[in-house]
Amino acid sequence: MIKSIIISGPPAIGKTTVAKAVAEEFNLTHLSGGDILKELAQEDGFESGGDDWWDTEEGMNFLNKRQADSKFDKKVDEKLKKYFLDGNVVITSYTLPWLVEGGIKIWLAGTKENSAQRMTARDNLTKNEALDIVQKRYQENKKIYKALYGFEFGEDLSVFDKIIETDSYDASQVIDLAKSTVRDLF
Repeated sequence: MIKSIIISGPPAIGKTTVAKAVAEEFNLTHLSGGDILKELAQEDGFESGGDDWWDTEEGMNFLNKRQADSKFDKKVDEKLKKYFLDGNVVITSYTLPWLVEGGIKIWLAGTKENSAQRMTARDNLTKNEALDIVQKRYQENKKIYKALYGFEFGEDLSVFDKIIETDSYDASQVIDLAKSTVRDLF
């Protein structure tokens, strides 16, 4: 069985793009913690369709609701832990690297400005709108995970096997670095 792989990093850094490419390269299943969280949001009455939903007013409202009730995050993390232990998956998750042992863990690092730039192209936002969203999502998620699990999201990177600085590379180069890391650690 192939080890499980976790791709993590701040909002809009390219986690999904990298994870899908790695999953395809190694014939693994890709799972997104964000997609599972959006399913739970739908069950709670939110209209959570589309890749950019997190960046909408309704997505931000759900973020606020998550701060008040940790049941959403706990459910997602329990599901992701099970998938991780079953193996043969590439999972994008903010929290999972701190919650499980083993596997291959990759952190995608980069400035909030570059994340905002990616978001402007992806979500048809102005750079200032995107930067505000990136900063809010990062800070709010950081608070949620500190309160829920006690770790410093984005600061304590000791759990990662590889940190890839994305600001210096285009998407294909980041993907190649991630694939190379997986090959080296399998």
